[in-house]
Amino acid sequence: MSVDGTEEFTRAPRTTPTRYRERATWERAAIRAILDEGYLCHLGFVVDGAPVVLPTLYARVGDRLYIHGSTGSRPLRSADADPGMPVCLTVTLVDGLVLTRSAFNHSVNFRSVVAHGTAHRVTDPQERAVALDALVNQAVPGRAADCRPANERELAATAVVRLDLDEVSAKIRADGADDDEEDLDLPYWAGVIPVRTVHDTPVPDPALASDHPLPGYLGERH
Repeated sequence: MSVDGTEEFTRAPRTTPTRYRERATWERAAIRAILDEGYLCHLGFVVDGAPVVLPTLYARVGDRLYIHGSTGSRPLRSADADPGMPVCLTVTLVDGLVLTRSAFNHSVNFRSVVAHGTAHRVTDPQERAVALDALVNQAVPGRAADCRPANERELAATAVVRLDLDEVSAKIRADGADDDEEDLDLPYWAGVIPVRTVHDTPVPDPALASDHPLPGYLGERH
């Protein structure tokens, strides 16, 4: 718990930034909110002594993150071994491009989460089912109940990996232009270009019946 009673994740050296420490937070609510707004992460790990970073979908269930991939994937097979696969997982949401009068001070408004830990393969059938539904719903809430579940052949080809949120923190920049005082009178525009993700009108598959209604959960996304 923090000094003001706000529930926090435990602070650790790996989750404490060395620069702009004032932008960091360990508050569970803030970290969960960032994770819940996104669905694409970058998963970092080491294979044969070399670093690898892969973009992949994720889902949050409580204080666990789930990712999935092929059972034939060499990196994901590493999560089977004892004691698991050391990873670093990151999620970043870009909220704005910050333009300043000097090139040096340009920046980005963002919200990011960095989680360190050991990933483990999920083998329990019930947990796998929860994780796979969550992965579908993370990107499109409500979709898991409106499509055919994976069959045995598809499940056999799918690996699910779990990362418990333990060593985790968020970093947030939500400021305006930060020019040096001596640059304030320069004749250049300064400010913030807001950035947001927009879901456009869904485009139906050509093979779909012409009278098939648009699901309500999709109509709410645009």
